Amino acid sequence: MNVKTQQMDGPTWGLLLILSILWGGSFYFAKIAVGEIPPMTMTFSRVVLAGAILGGISLWRGGNVVPSLPMFGGFFVLGVIGNALPMSIMFWGQKANGAGLASILNASAPIFTVFAAHYFTHDEKMTFPKVIGILIGFAGVITLIGPSVFKADHAILPEIAGLAAAALYGFTSIFGRRFTKWGAPAAQMAAGQLAFAGLALLPFVLFFDRPWELPTPHAPAILSMLCLTILSTAIAYLLFFRILVRAGATNVMLVTLLVPVTAVLLGVLLLGEKLELRSLGGMVLIGFGLMAIDGRVLKSLNQRFRQSA
Repeated sequence: MNVKTQQMDGPTWGLLLILSILWGGSFYFAKIAVGEIPPMTMTFSRVVLAGAILGGISLWRGGNVVPSLPMFGGFFVLGVIGNALPMSIMFWGQKANGAGLASILNASAPIFTVFAAHYFTHDEKMTFPKVIGILIGFAGVITLIGPSVFKADHAILPEIAGLAAAALYGFTSIFGRRFTKWGAPAAQMAAGQLAFAGLALLPFVLFFDRPWELPTPHAPAILSMLCLTILSTAIAYLLFFRILVRAGATNVMLVTLLVPVTAVLLGVLLLGEKLELRSLGGMVLIGFGLMAIDGRVLKSLNQRFRQSA
């Protein structure tokens, strides 16, 4: 039986590219901010401030859905399982993993999403081109980062933490689809889950970090925190839910394959880093992987081959 699958059109690919730039930039903002702000306090500030911004946008736009008990339950699951928990364990794991290995572990999210979507959705079934495309893209991420990433001291628990965070991101993208059935706008969906993420983190921040005892961060850390909040969280979540509604959970998680590419390009453009041949090879592999997942190029080539045969 043929099952209809959700596809990516040109504008949606454009939104995915913008989202990858916003999340790729978050590595730079977080690197500056975390030097003066503890990771848990930084995560709490990020979700609370972004949630307040998105809540204001949601009220200003209107047309919100009156939250029901199941909707509040969905906000709780997405807030805790999709934000507070994966963000916290990703930060913890990154202390040992380093940014490169963390990017590779994070880029495994589409693999988890493909399997979850196959069993828990009716229109995002696993296909051979999709699986091959994700594996090619994942190989491209590893090529992009390079072999030096594996020279770090390998502690198994931080690596498991990175994979667990990626799995949570992948599975919660499937769970987030239920909000499309309730007709909730993107700003309301994002604000609701971020609010519950902040509530879940609050007692831990108060008990462990004691932010009132911390020194006041300097201007670069505060500016980076604002960029992380406004650009890489508030605006990024609006795009995330827009893509989720238009193209499905599997396609929106392709952004994790693009984030390392945009991070490398931002380093070249903003920090004057050198673009190595290995980086170009990794980008090419990721490009081939994305084309295989998209399917339109392969379908067009197949049609031309049949016509010429």
